[in-house]
Amino acid sequence: MEHKGRTALVTGSAKGLGKRTALQLAEQGCNIVINYYESEIEAHQVKHQIEQLGVKAITVQADIATTDGVEKLAVEAERWAGGIDILVNNAGPFVRQRRLFSEYDEATIMRMVHGNLLGVMLLDHRLLPRMRERKWGRIIHFGYGHAGEARAWPHRAVYAAAKTGLVSFTKSLAVEEAPFGITVNLIGPGDIRGVNKERSIAEVEDEFDTESPIGRPGTGEDVARVILFLCETKSTFLTGNVIDVTGGFDPIRANIKGMC
Repeated sequence: MEHKGRTALVTGSAKGLGKRTALQLAEQGCNIVINYYESEIEAHQVKHQIEQLGVKAITVQADIATTDGVEKLAVEAERWAGGIDILVNNAGPFVRQRRLFSEYDEATIMRMVHGNLLGVMLLDHRLLPRMRERKWGRIIHFGYGHAGEARAWPHRAVYAAAKTGLVSFTKSLAVEEAPFGITVNLIGPGDIRGVNKERSIAEVEDEFDTESPIGRPGTGEDVARVILFLCETKSTFLTGNVIDVTGGFDPIRANIKGMC
């Protein structure tokens, strides 16, 4: 197995893209730190699934949109594993309802920025020292499709600002940590919704999605398989990248077109 004996922490891994990623890393031999905020039952179900694969797992309740939550997660993860080899920053608050920036309340703005940018930076900062000691590490950030272009995204102003800030941070951190054997990349998932976040490619091959240029909906496997490739031992020359996993779909242009 590619990652036998290594430990991965996947934030927001009780459900959705985080769950699919955690399961596929476990299949490669990774022990998994499962993080959740409210989905305790689902987190324990994922833990059971992972243990059935012959590796170890632990669940940690922590809200990465708060400083205390980040510290709790880092402390419990390192206490359990002695250090994290692979960090997948999947979790991040998102408001599905479209709204103007002027319609946001202050608390929501703060939570969105902290959960999608500052919390990610703080968790990286806490876990980097052990990666440096081991001279090996993989950090994956989550953005959205075309985040690297930093275009206007009306009705998503706060979320987009946090994620495009994360693009810059990803590139800077990648350069700083390269001498220590640590790679840092950002994945930009497309509009993958509902149960498809946990499904395999095979499960949707015969389904048709009118918005998708390739004809089928995206899945959790589409995203997870890219993450697994970036985490491979030989993927040392791939760092500081923003990789869109969208099937060619552009959610920003689609939304702007709908406003005209």
